[in-house]
Amino acid sequence: MPDHSSDDLNAIFAAAPPPRSDAAVAVDERPLPDEDPSPRRRRKRGPRRTDWRMGGRSVLRWREGLIAWACICLGAGVLAGVGAQLALPGELGSAVAMVLLWIGMLVPVVVALMRSRPIRLFRFRGVDVLYGLVIGVALRIAQGWLTTATGGSGALPSYPSLSGGWAFTDLFGPVVVSPVVEEFFFRAVVLVAVYTALRRPVGKVAAGVAAGLVSTALFVFAHSISPIGPGDAIALGLVGVVTAAIVLLSGRIWGAVLVHFVYNVSFVVLALAGTYLG
Repeated sequence: MPDHSSDDLNAIFAAAPPPRSDAAVAVDERPLPDEDPSPRRRRKRGPRRTDWRMGGRSVLRWREGLIAWACICLGAGVLAGVGAQLALPGELGSAVAMVLLWIGMLVPVVVALMRSRPIRLFRFRGVDVLYGLVIGVALRIAQGWLTTATGGSGALPSYPSLSGGWAFTDLFGPVVVSPVVEEFFFRAVVLVAVYTALRRPVGKVAAGVAAGLVSTALFVFAHSISPIGPGDAIALGLVGVVTAAIVLLSGRIWGAVLVHFVYNVSFVVLALAGTYLG
């Protein structure tokens, strides 16, 4: 029998690995995160949605229910506005009618924003200012040409009077409030809701065309609260189509808002010039 010294035995035991407990063995036998065989780990994730036009949770509740809200509130605002114009005289009736119509549009906007905010829709980019300046002026020029072509006067527009409620009904309302309220209602709520509801059933292109036409038709209908000529109606339809295209192609709302703003401001400038020079 070989003779081992105590020093040799101590060296052998020191080199041997310590015994592991059952708990340590169980931990070591668990699969690594990358090796998890569960179906959830193996399932492929879809593309990350970075835009409301791709669908997803940010527009999940911007569908048929929101379209119904928009149509009901717009109809109620138009009816209330017509009633105000019939019941109240002159500029007071016009001012009250305008406010009632704004309220009818704002209710669905608030309801929509309480539900969610579509990805990228409310982002602002510097190019939106360029859209507003160039396209807004071009639409105003087109409106003048359409008015003349349909039998209207080619002279500068003018205001009958600059007193009374002119500052509210013809300056503050059209320049400050209307571009934001109307674009948020027609080109954000209505357009996005219709596009989202139709994107899967009919495809992106058909959904975009339908959303643009529906939002434009409602846009012209809302302005029928005041009498408009055929040239102005066609011009309003053109504004609706162009601003809808801006939102659908860029995915952002502010370009449409600035186009609407410049379009309205240009009318105020021309009308003031016609009032003072005429």
